Amino acid sequence: MTGLNIIMAAGDGGAGQAKVFSPLDFSTFPSQLFWLFLSFGILLFLLSKVLLPRLGGILEERSNRIADDLDSAARMQREAELAGKAYEQSLSDARAKAHNVAETTRASVNAELEAELRAAEEQTAKQTARAEAKIQANREKALANVDEIATETAQALAQHLFPKKVSIAAVRKAVKAVG
Repeated sequence: MTGLNIIMAAGDGGAGQAKVFSPLDFSTFPSQLFWLFLSFGILLFLLSKVLLPRLGGILEERSNRIADDLDSAARMQREAELAGKAYEQSLSDARAKAHNVAETTRASVNAELEAELRAAEEQTAKQTARAEAKIQANREKALANVDEIATETAQALAQHLFPKKVSIAAVRKAVKAVG
């Protein structure tokens, strides 16, 4: 026996008979090789026809799902950007509209104020004209009386200062000469 053979002792009490470990027995190599090729062939067949197509399908499905998710994410990002642009545009439009409303309101308020101011100025002008006419009438009346008052005052002073009686006509003549 060679060094590759393993001797196994039989359990028959000391008269051991040498047996060779069967996987290392050269006489069984052809059948072992046959079963080895048959087992690996069946295993390879099962792998190529059953297991690998399933794994390929799973990998392809996973790859498709990832590609779909990436496409969906890109589409959602574009939609979000469009929504952001639409929001900015609507915000800009709202600001412009608010500015226009403010300008329109300001213009209408200014127009109302100018109309009220013109009406107040017209009323003031009328009242001023009436007051000036009244003042002028009072002035003319007062000036008409001034000559009379001056004449009476001058006559009273002259009588008080001079013992002689002064005629009203002479006093009037003197007041007109001075005035």
